[in-house]
Amino acid sequence: MELIKTPKVENVRMLDRFSKTPSLGTLYLTATHLIFVDPDAKKETWILHMHIANVEKLTLTTTGSPLLIRTKTFLSVTFVIPKERDCHDIYITLQQLSQPSSIEELYCFTYTSPVEEIAKPTGWDFFSLQAEYERQGVPNEQWCLTKLNSDYDLCETYPKYLIVPASANITTLMGSSKFRSKGRLPVLAYLHNNKASISRCSQPLSGFSARCLEDEKMLNHVLRTNPNSNFMYVVDTRPKINAMANRAAGKGYENEAFYENIKFQFLGVENIHVMRNSLTKVIETCEQKNPTMNSFLSGLESSGWLRHIKSILDTSWFIAQAVDDGINVVVHCSDGWDRTAQVCFLAALLLDPFYRTISGFQALIEKDWLAFGHKFSERCGHIQGDSKEISPVFTQLLDCTWQLMQQFPSAFQFNEKFLLTLHDHVHSCQFGTFIGNSEKEKIDLRLAERTYSLWGYMATYLNEYENPLYDASEFSGVLIPVLAPQNITFWRGMYCRFESGVHPREPQTDLLLATVNHTHSLDDHIKYLSKRDSFNGRTFFQRISSMKSFIAKAVENKFNKMNDSRSRATPTDNRYYYEKTRELEASDHDHPLKVSTAPKPEELSPSLSSQNLSKDLESVALDWKSLRNTHECICSSYFDQLSKKTHCRRCGNIFCMRCITKKTFLPGHLEQNNVSVCKPCYEMLVNSTETSD
Repeated sequence: MELIKTPKVENVRMLDRFSKTPSLGTLYLTATHLIFVDPDAKKETWILHMHIANVEKLTLTTTGSPLLIRTKTFLSVTFVIPKERDCHDIYITLQQLSQPSSIEELYCFTYTSPVEEIAKPTGWDFFSLQAEYERQGVPNEQWCLTKLNSDYDLCETYPKYLIVPASANITTLMGSSKFRSKGRLPVLAYLHNNKASISRCSQPLSGFSARCLEDEKMLNHVLRTNPNSNFMYVVDTRPKINAMANRAAGKGYENEAFYENIKFQFLGVENIHVMRNSLTKVIETCEQKNPTMNSFLSGLESSGWLRHIKSILDTSWFIAQAVDDGINVVVHCSDGWDRTAQVCFLAALLLDPFYRTISGFQALIEKDWLAFGHKFSERCGHIQGDSKEISPVFTQLLDCTWQLMQQFPSAFQFNEKFLLTLHDHVHSCQFGTFIGNSEKEKIDLRLAERTYSLWGYMATYLNEYENPLYDASEFSGVLIPVLAPQNITFWRGMYCRFESGVHPREPQTDLLLATVNHTHSLDDHIKYLSKRDSFNGRTFFQRISSMKSFIAKAVENKFNKMNDSRSRATPTDNRYYYEKTRELEASDHDHPLKVSTAPKPEELSPSLSSQNLSKDLESVALDWKSLRNTHECICSSYFDQLSKKTHCRRCGNIFCMRCITKKTFLPGHLEQNNVSVCKPCYEMLVNSTETSD
């Protein structure tokens, strides 16, 4: 790539504020990543260009020119480059590669999946907006589907098909659209099982005195879709002073005198600029070199971040409570694609347990964020543009979800890693799922044809995102959160995930999930052996006893040989015999098969022969390698913060994505027909099958 003038720089030092000694290695600049290789520590640090938030050249030192890089995933790292000219070249190159000038230059259009089984179309057809409405029982007598926006003429940032009150005619719909900012008229977002609904829209173009009869009729039609209530709420998520300020631009909020049977509520969620500045202060607080308790707490308090998270949750809970009480709610902010998306999403998450599953959460993102238009390109800074448009709106949504997960650990099917993966790939541009600002833009870019879907990728590694504590029966209804200030906590796993270094430790949920998977694997294998051996007239425990007797006989033979040549016995031999003897003595009361009565291998039934015993044990990993002690794959790839560590179900070793792309049938794994195995195990299994044939 011509843009890269300096593809490789040696003798670069990487400074990590949590490490006492810097790393020395080589810095590589590729078309997609900045890669630092430390050969002594056998570690690689990969930084995706699209994850870079900003690059800063620091003051020149005697050891070189420092380059500070901050990422959207909250990594902060400094590289000291020996030559100032090389540092300048890399600085300029990273600025250009981290923010392409055109959407067509994004990573997703050149990315190719390393996993053979993931085809490009996988995931694009997982969700349908119409199917999701059908799940809610729509269309029905009160709500109907309109194709008035089939060519995106009514509102280009809305989806093609809209659900509107069945009693509203075309004139009313078009009139309301013209009176709302960006044409975003009130349409159905969620219908609860008690006929109460959440509708979303944008602010009216009311100015200081304007009114629109069609819009007034439209809200009245929304009210009448719910026969169980004679009034409804219109929730303006903005602080009232902000809404009043918009009147000067000809916008504003609804005049209560013109709308009957409606209660108006201002709920005070701040705008994108306040949220951006707040997150900047959070990052500064987390990057303090020698933080004290006072400096950290005061920095977090001055950022206002937790107050903003609470205000979003408070607004969402107000909406959810109203709907649960049988009252319709219409929600808007300014243009209806930032705060409106946040609170409509979270209210539905509280109301409907389906959205607390993995597929349900993804469907809710598809509906409230992708179909109804959120400005991901601007808010996430995917391409060059106005920096004032960047704001952590989606990050806040994930933070609010995490807050609920802390209060209800068994109510969500997904874990923290699921949320972090979503956050990182919203910014990575590796997949086409979050590219573009609306359904129309996605179709125009032909993303489903040209790029991979994040949902298809995540479906391949679904077990990594499962919450082992999930119990669907325990929380089958509405979640009732306690939103007292002390219950809103700082999400250390997101904003300080690199506090233990560039290569962070796995979260506890990952370790727990690995243990659960291994336990299930062993349990399945026991069931398999027990079921199979019952056909041969023996129980599984008889099989294990026979195996132990066989081992005992081997130990006895070894001991006899040692007695014949005691002078040649080594300390290792003696210790081996001692340990085995103690093991057998300790278990004699459970399995009273004595060493002296152990059958010879040829005396065992065919299904219990040593060869078959060995074969059975080889189909399941009895011991899984520790996640935390594994830093490198067999292919010599070092695990970094973005790497996925996956266990082979046969050998128990840990591999990178490229080395564990194979799936096959393993005897004893009852829950899945095909389980993940590494390439060496897969080739061994294929060869053994061909040999037996």
